[in-house]
Amino acid sequence: MTTSPQAAQGAAASAIGRMLRPRSIAIVGASPTAGALGAKLLANLENNGFPGDIHLINPKRAEIHGRPCLASVDDLPEGVDVAVLAIPQPAVLDTVRALARRKVGAAVIFSAGFAEGGAEGLAQQQEIARIAHEVGMVVEGPNCLGSINYLDRVPLTFIDTDISAEQAAFNRAQPSIAFLSQSGAMMAVVARTLADRALPLSFAVSTGNEAASTIEDYLEYALEEPGTRVLALFAEQFRHPQRLLAAARRARELGKLMVLLHPGKSSAARESAATHTGAMAGDYAVMRAKVERAGVVFAETLEELGDIAEIALRCQSLPRKGLAVVGESGAFKALCLDWCEELGLELPVVHDADSPALREALPPFVALSNPLDLTAQGLVDPDLYRRTLAALLGDARFSAVVVGVIQRDAVAVKLEPLLQALREQPVRKPVIIAGLDEGAQVPAHFIEAFRALGVPYFPSTERVLRAVQRLTAFAQRSTNPAVLPPVTLTLPAQRQVVPEYESKALLAPAGIAFGASQFAKDADAAVAAAQALGYPVVLKAQSEQLSHKSDAGGVALNIQDADALRAAWAQMQDSVRAYDASIVLDGVLVERMGQRGLELIIGAKNDPQWGPVILVGLGGVTAEVIQDVRLLDADLSQAEIVAELNRLKSAALFHGFRGAPVLDIAAVAALIERLGQVLRGTPAIREIDLNPVVVYPQGQGVLALDALMLID
Repeated sequence: MTTSPQAAQGAAASAIGRMLRPRSIAIVGASPTAGALGAKLLANLENNGFPGDIHLINPKRAEIHGRPCLASVDDLPEGVDVAVLAIPQPAVLDTVRALARRKVGAAVIFSAGFAEGGAEGLAQQQEIARIAHEVGMVVEGPNCLGSINYLDRVPLTFIDTDISAEQAAFNRAQPSIAFLSQSGAMMAVVARTLADRALPLSFAVSTGNEAASTIEDYLEYALEEPGTRVLALFAEQFRHPQRLLAAARRARELGKLMVLLHPGKSSAARESAATHTGAMAGDYAVMRAKVERAGVVFAETLEELGDIAEIALRCQSLPRKGLAVVGESGAFKALCLDWCEELGLELPVVHDADSPALREALPPFVALSNPLDLTAQGLVDPDLYRRTLAALLGDARFSAVVVGVIQRDAVAVKLEPLLQALREQPVRKPVIIAGLDEGAQVPAHFIEAFRALGVPYFPSTERVLRAVQRLTAFAQRSTNPAVLPPVTLTLPAQRQVVPEYESKALLAPAGIAFGASQFAKDADAAVAAAQALGYPVVLKAQSEQLSHKSDAGGVALNIQDADALRAAWAQMQDSVRAYDASIVLDGVLVERMGQRGLELIIGAKNDPQWGPVILVGLGGVTAEVIQDVRLLDADLSQAEIVAELNRLKSAALFHGFRGAPVLDIAAVAALIERLGQVLRGTPAIREIDLNPVVVYPQGQGVLALDALMLID
């Protein structure tokens, strides 16, 4: 009988629940030796008051700290929830076999030296996975630091962990953060950092090598934990991309936030491919386009990961468009303007006429602006802080308020009136207090008081602005799929590379605009085609062996008459033969010379794991050098595509730059939308490369001058 994906997912969640919330635990490799992994694990469980059964396994000991020891796994009672393996790598595989015989629900493997250690280790890891799948056992690791359940005080890790009963009760009573990491070191670092910020945690999990459970498994489980509001992830790869995307959509349905830190965007992590599209749409870029579209916030640093999670957890709502910034320095105001322009944060402009409440709150000599410089007047008139914040809280133009405070200078005089303003009216929008002078001593009771009101307190204002930008962009992002139906093409058999003339014949009926052209197999046919099309023409060599024609001398431009065409034909044959004598030309494509315009590259890629994406950018043949590109999901609406085009660094070229005509950006969006329909409807297409696509003045459309398709 075949198990449905839903049933399999439910079984996995149940098994993970047994591991994270066990009633019985076996420690394989229990030890009385201080510093040994088994000893530290046992100490963690005892110090955190684990109430269930603990089975110690050590063939050389009769007891440890008054607890009896079993000689082997075979002596365990059947059905123990989880076994933690604190043993050397060579003993792990046989131990997993024994655990399977005793019907243990889950195993946590600390040992390294498996897939990361070479062929022998990989083979052992694969056997562990086979056994686990065969008996329905969850395996965390190998090569992991284990997990921590902060709600029930269950630390299945050798990292020193102390969760008081009061802290666990606090974690259960508050919205919390689950942190999931493939890296054990990052689990330890980030979980400690979040806890030090007094942020409630539900779970911290390190998945390690993911032999028989993956980060997606723990994500699906944590998503359904009612109190978990934020899911923070550190991941270097996703083994089940479609499950991740489904989890991201599920998070949005539940009103929960996923934030991800994912290394791997450096040039060293990208691989080249046969087309410009493949070269520029690397693994990281494709992943990011799809995951952001599904509703995940990306962090760029470990610090950002924590900052975004903290704002999302503490604040009652997320920052949206329209930010107010308050400071005490003209220099800070200038810096903020620079930061916000760089980040793309909108600061609504304020004037005396449209801001009566704010104007009334300020002394006459303080000019209205955003960012607002209160000057040092607040030291003379501390109530200025209360009045200013109260006015901003009541102003609907601002979706969030950031207050930057110089902390070394009479900080209590400033913080007390800010707290008063927050206590006097409900805080319905994010308010964040931040220091300008990181490292200054701030009385802890002030920070605790702000946090109790749902107001984060940060040591750095620049950090706040970066985190707010990530969340603002997330709040404005649409995740609604396209309404236009997919378009299915009938692809040629026995082709992997579809040359230009065939690609254009396939794509033109789907609504992709190309210039007038004819395919010719010999020089006479090419002359006849040119006469029918009208000179001047372009001549382009056609072969599935020739992905980049210009590299081989396979393009001749601006041919004016039949004699020039025949000469170009002969020269082209010689150039291609000199480039690669094995290339066999199908013929040539004769195309009417098009008018000049702005050149774009537009390409599509059906990633085998993530699905379809579309790349657009400036450049034609120089696209890879300029690297001004956007990578889009293939189901965006025309309005969303236009918004993405306007995020290109060179977007001003669409809008009449320096007296040039305004270009037909709507036609570009329409072409991309149709390309998305084709990609969604024809998954056998691996890549489509339209390079260049020429954009003409508004109302005159676009033309794709070249086309190449790769198919599976």
